[in-house]
Amino acid sequence: MSNIQILWVLGLSVAAIVVWRLELRLELSLAKHRSLTGHARMSRWFSRLVPFYEYGESEFFRVDGAPVEVESRRRSAFERLAALYTQRFHKTARLTQELQGDISDLQFTSRYRVPFQFSAYVRRHFNAGSFVESTSGRTVTDLDGNRLYDLSGSYGVNVFGYDFYKQCIERGSERVRGLGPLLGAYHPVTAYNVRRLREISGLDEVSFHMSGTEAVMQAVRLARYHSGRRYLVRFCGAYNGWWGDVQPGVGNPTPARDTLTLKEMDSATLRVLRRRRDIACVLVNPLQALHPNAAAPSDSTLLDSARRAHFDRAAYSHWLQQLRAICSERNIALIFDEVFVGFRLARGGAQEYFGVRADLVTYGKTVAGGLPIGVLCGRRQWMRRFREERPVDVCFARGTFNSHPYVMGAMHEFLQRLESSELQAVYRDLDQTWDARAAMLNARLEAEALNVRVANLSSIWTVWYPKPSRYNWMLQYYLRAHGLALSWVGTGRLIFSLDYSDADFAEVVERFVAAARSMQQDGWWWADASLSNKAIKRQLLSEMLRARLHLPSDRSARPEVGATAIGNKA
Repeated sequence: MSNIQILWVLGLSVAAIVVWRLELRLELSLAKHRSLTGHARMSRWFSRLVPFYEYGESEFFRVDGAPVEVESRRRSAFERLAALYTQRFHKTARLTQELQGDISDLQFTSRYRVPFQFSAYVRRHFNAGSFVESTSGRTVTDLDGNRLYDLSGSYGVNVFGYDFYKQCIERGSERVRGLGPLLGAYHPVTAYNVRRLREISGLDEVSFHMSGTEAVMQAVRLARYHSGRRYLVRFCGAYNGWWGDVQPGVGNPTPARDTLTLKEMDSATLRVLRRRRDIACVLVNPLQALHPNAAAPSDSTLLDSARRAHFDRAAYSHWLQQLRAICSERNIALIFDEVFVGFRLARGGAQEYFGVRADLVTYGKTVAGGLPIGVLCGRRQWMRRFREERPVDVCFARGTFNSHPYVMGAMHEFLQRLESSELQAVYRDLDQTWDARAAMLNARLEAEALNVRVANLSSIWTVWYPKPSRYNWMLQYYLRAHGLALSWVGTGRLIFSLDYSDADFAEVVERFVAAARSMQQDGWWWADASLSNKAIKRQLLSEMLRARLHLPSDRSARPEVGATAIGNKA
């Protein structure tokens, strides 16, 4: 073969490799969601460009172009509600205010309860506080003696009701009291816990950690260790803890170079999984079934009414079956992050609920009977942390408080009670119960033409708003005034414990509807006919550009005033 022929062959080979890599790159681009949430680097870049600006008192009540009469009604309602908060939540708010400068979490959550443009003015007038004196049944009681129905669910921990967890902690502590805080060795109750977790998960081995984030970290590390591959695939919008590799976008100051964020429930993603040879694992949070490819909803981003949610169990089950088939075919570890949904959807968690078995499953929150925990269950070939043929090549996982005796004691109580006939009855017709309750509330809201609806994945709910508005975030303050306690993310996530009786829920419905009715009467859902979610986004973009360029605010960017209203005429 001549030199020229050799050069031709080399050139063609290089060209083929370049074309192949470009094809893979194109396929990867097509598998990304078109939103900023689907593009981690772009979202982090964009977040650094968004300038701070806020609405002064003259703008606060009419950023949607409301007429003077509606502005006045809103202002009066705001002042009445602020006065009610000051009187009703005085002690709770005072202690919160005293400690806010010393607790970084309080500083963050207070600032991000509502969109940042409104936040400073709201914080000056509303502070319900972040302290609670006690819990009982479905209610929490604050320092002022106010009893509120709890819709926060303790971030998902409270599956069976606070009284249940109090008993788990008390009885579990008594069981292990003789060992105390000894670490390193195991209390005998651990043996029972391991057996039960293996039965529930259907997997071979178990490891204990101190948080759900740590359990996810270990699952991904083991997948990379055994596969020898680099990339973790996660899905757009999913929350899998705050470790950098699973939170590559806003909130993580450094890029996650070994993470691919792809579209969920999309054939382009399946094509990437089938074609690439460098994917170690696919990480699924089944909670995303309620809002695929959208981030966990929070009122801090409730700038318009674009928030939507809808759960289709059959469609999501089919998606998981497709993932299972491709992961098995390509020897990719399929990881279910059940830290949030585990034991809430079914006794066997999301695996049982959707009818799909994962290679590795993480649990947390509720499984330790109310105490801090992270659990990883997995197939034997994925869980081993060493190689017999290469004894120095190991996969570390350490934690001082892993398998803490008191945590193991509370977990023992939880897992024992999980088998009781009482809890088995709770799981019976669970979806039908909560679907009917969501339908009942929606029917009441629709009958009164209120601009609010709910969507649910069993007992996990999201509030959404049918018609455009700039003030949907105000609903959280009306709900609390009517005796409903939400977490700091507001109406983005309502989490019910499974011990809610029909009577309890009926009372929640009455309070919810009354709160929405008051908000509508106070003019917050007034809307001009020209107001749309697109118009609101254009207005926000104009405001941000002006703030970025240090130009004065342009009131002409506000939608023009008309006469159409939602539920009441201006």
